[in-house]
Amino acid sequence: MRSVGVIRLLRRYPVKSMRGESLSAAQLTLQGIPADRRYAFVQKASRSAFPWLTARELPDMLRYCPSVDESDSQAVRVSVTDPEGRQFAVDSPELLRALESRSGRELFLLHDGRGSYDTAPISMITGQTVARIGRETGVTDDPARFRPNLVVDLDGGDAFGEMDWVGKIVRIGGTTRVAITKWDQRCMIINLDPASAEANPAVLRYVVQKHNQYAGVYGVVITPGETQVGDTISIEE
Repeated sequence: MRSVGVIRLLRRYPVKSMRGESLSAAQLTLQGIPADRRYAFVQKASRSAFPWLTARELPDMLRYCPSVDESDSQAVRVSVTDPEGRQFAVDSPELLRALESRSGRELFLLHDGRGSYDTAPISMITGQTVARIGRETGVTDDPARFRPNLVVDLDGGDAFGEMDWVGKIVRIGGTTRVAITKWDQRCMIINLDPASAEANPAVLRYVVQKHNQYAGVYGVVITPGETQVGDTISIEE
């Protein structure tokens, strides 16, 4: 086993395409991080394989801040604070109407216990990759722009080093194991500042031109366990 770095950041996104929450520790289960992308707003008129309302259609989605209340072991409750500071239960009619009004689309709320993932339950990117993209495009090197579950600081590795992990198994801490399945193909959402939702097309353009549109990797959990910020991440060999 070869150590490659440490976990710098853990994040989950309770509502698809809304702002994420940073965690100090999390269980990595076969379905991913609990409460990650368990809710999504779906466009009623869409017949595509990707019917969700996301920041592609409504950049302000990134300015909505979900929060998970796990104090009741029988029921996880999610609330959402909108850009004006008003708080709603995720399933409130008021939040639904506000998003319909902002987006100009009829919507319904989907609760999926397995998570509404694009590709796989776990996404990773290295801090080195985030920093390189920031330097090359003039944006702040905020990992939230890339919406990962895990940000890894490499031990002496270079930017985009995580791309070599595809087809391998990484171990996080003592027991958690994740099979890295594919590169993360990026879309225009990485152009959007995660705090202001303002767009900078240079970000996706750089990733497309220099890295064939890929940055970061996807994976699936094959041995569940608790993961903490600061845990070592290693490649099984």
